[in-house]
Amino acid sequence: MTFSLIARCPTTGMYGVGAATAMPAVGKLLTHAHPRTGAIATQARLNPYIGIDGIRLLKEGRDAAEVRDILAATDPRAPARQFAVIDRQAGTASWTGVECIPWAGAVAGEGFSAQGNRLAGPQVLEAAAEAFRASAGKTLDERLMEALEAGDRAGGDKEGEKSATIYIVDQEEYPLWDVRVDAHRDPFGELRRLHDIFSRELLPEIKRMPTRLNPAGSAEEHEA
Repeated sequence: MTFSLIARCPTTGMYGVGAATAMPAVGKLLTHAHPRTGAIATQARLNPYIGIDGIRLLKEGRDAAEVRDILAATDPRAPARQFAVIDRQAGTASWTGVECIPWAGAVAGEGFSAQGNRLAGPQVLEAAAEAFRASAGKTLDERLMEALEAGDRAGGDKEGEKSATIYIVDQEEYPLWDVRVDAHRDPFGELRRLHDIFSRELLPEIKRMPTRLNPAGSAEEHEA
């Protein structure tokens, strides 16, 4: 009941996940990413431990295909799951269990993977992938936004979408972007509105926050 993208920005090394679904609060449990490590999207009969354990395996230096194989082999409900992995070399691997509601599948490209289930058809992921490729040179948040919007225009979830999210990590252990629409009649329009507010008002503040290398943060940091 979801379609998503995972990606690594070739310029900045950021990892991101974008997703939309007919269920509320897609951003709560689907998105998993760690700086300089990789990202995972877990969906269908969602198992959060696929993301949690998958990030741990990526931290051990395993590549995306090995992580996928381990996760699929150790989950007793793997036929009902769908997930995708991107590693520190930007390699990708995906899993679509045989019990996922059709249309279900994945489309991979250089530095990204798009996957979904209960979609209007393969054109949803093809449109999302094409939009992501066509936006090369833009920021990762914008590329994920445009890919989600393109997938929605191509039919999206057969039951329509209710929630959407953009989640991105840069160099710190806290996210650079974490924008969520938990329940809305137009989740893409609302996500775009929040994205623009976040970009204008909050992103500059996050960039001034303490980092591991600069625990004091910027002198210009504002109080919450």
